[in-house]
Amino acid sequence: MTRRPTLLAALTLTAAAALTLSACGSDDSSKGKDNDKIAGADTGDKASASPSQSEAAPGGRPAIAFPSDAKNVFQYEKTGDAAKDAVLKDSTLSVNSVDEAILKGSTDTKALGFYNVGKALESSVSYVQRYIDGSDTWVGETRYFNYKVTLTGEKKAYVTYCSDESKSFIKNRKTKKVDRSPADSDSYVLYNTSLTRNADGVWQTANIGSNRGNKACQP
Repeated sequence: MTRRPTLLAALTLTAAAALTLSACGSDDSSKGKDNDKIAGADTGDKASASPSQSEAAPGGRPAIAFPSDAKNVFQYEKTGDAAKDAVLKDSTLSVNSVDEAILKGSTDTKALGFYNVGKALESSVSYVQRYIDGSDTWVGETRYFNYKVTLTGEKKAYVTYCSDESKSFIKNRKTKKVDRSPADSDSYVLYNTSLTRNADGVWQTANIGSNRGNKACQP
């Protein structure tokens, strides 16, 4: 399958983040390719709400909306810890914000800068711009799973998770052609992220690394 450029693959991970990464799966491996996706957030092992609707935006948070042909499914169970559950929720919204920008073909969306800061924001803007420059978007469904969250104090957290892109595909905006190449090991990506809590209580993604083809995420 033709994949999207792997999001922020070159970012250096902190020692603490690397420790969290090792806990994400039973084995490790990597392949360098590129691509990823994003839309409505949900908890539990169920599909996310219809991406044609806006993501709920309480407390002045920006709404996130997806077209009907693109969808993200987030599979995780609530931990019962309010702080960890908030981290997990905002982590999915960070993913959604990047995909919304890709799907809209704009780096000026409100959510992108709301849920991402620092290196993560810089890299996300560059990542989205590569889609825009290539006249590309994506369709289908991407599944996010195998979540692990670790808190470090009250304002720092690390989240690792996997993505399954076997049912999502690159679409060219100009030709409308969809590349439906068959899935392979590179359809699975391991993510390692760090988040910081701002003064308004939003957990913003500050750094992110990704590893395409990692065995920890393979079926």
